[in-house]
Amino acid sequence: MKVEIYDPAMCCSSGMCGPSIDPALVKINESAFALQKQGVEVLRFNLAQQPKEFMANKTVADLLHKNGKKALPVTMVNGEIFKTGAYPSYEDLCKALGIEPLKQGRPITLIQ
Repeated sequence: MKVEIYDPAMCCSSGMCGPSIDPALVKINESAFALQKQGVEVLRFNLAQQPKEFMANKTVADLLHKNGKKALPVTMVNGEIFKTGAYPSYEDLCKALGIEPLKQGRPITLIQ
């Protein structure tokens, strides 16, 4: 099981830096952490720091050529595009992967 997240250009790999942190980035980081605890391989690529990864994935490259940066972020589940233009919820990712969401031991959301 594998989730790949192709993030828009951010100042750091997670986007969890700077004076104001986007709550959507907090949630996707928590989702990635929870999925990893469940044995899912989670890979994230930042357009500013890893542009070659975007071009190496033909599906993502084609999507960017067709729709531009508004297609980002792109989330792929097991090699297939799952969501574009916004981050999916943890529960939606679990459903796509066929696993149960964690009830306990899940990261706590500090920002709503």
